[in-house]
Amino acid sequence: MLERRLNPLNDFLFMKYMGEKGDEEQLTAFLNVVLEKTGKNNIKSVTIREDRKVSADILGDKSNELDVRAKMDDGSIVNIEVQLRNVRNMSKRSLFYWSREYNKSIEGGDDYVKLSNVIAINILGAEFLPIDEVHASFHLREDTHKDYILTDALEMHFIDMVKFGRLKKKDIEHNALHRWLTFFDKKPVMKQLKT
Repeated sequence: MLERRLNPLNDFLFMKYMGEKGDEEQLTAFLNVVLEKTGKNNIKSVTIREDRKVSADILGDKSNELDVRAKMDDGSIVNIEVQLRNVRNMSKRSLFYWSREYNKSIEGGDDYVKLSNVIAINILGAEFLPIDEVHASFHLREDTHKDYILTDALEMHFIDMVKFGRLKKKDIEHNALHRWLTFFDKKPVMKQLKT
């Protein structure tokens, strides 16, 4: 008998294994894999910011706010949002969540130097960008001198589960991101063991 596998990217499940106290080890491992692309993969620890209440009634694929909010050991804030539906406004949505966190990182009257870098990671269940890459990252760059980044205060990542699903060759053995995305993929089914 086959059982259907719950979607690991469901808001409730994702929050349970990535966004609660005690989940720091796997969250740190995931962040190091994603941030390897931008050279920030030397995170030693994260602090999960638990100020969101989640209940089991969202076990269906209902939309929700940010799934995971954490602070890295270098002071950077990380937002992870899982968006399984095509909301057709992902760039503005991600920028809005990023700006909210950036704004909240200092108190009124504080010096701007105290603003934290904010990294937004979006795991998407619908195609968003018209590029081939499964994992895309963005910064504020100068238009002519593409190597010049204005500030590292803004960093956005988009991980496309649809494009990953279409990959003919997944390198699970050598590519840590492929291992994570294979785990996140809802398609695999697990056989029920007979005892």
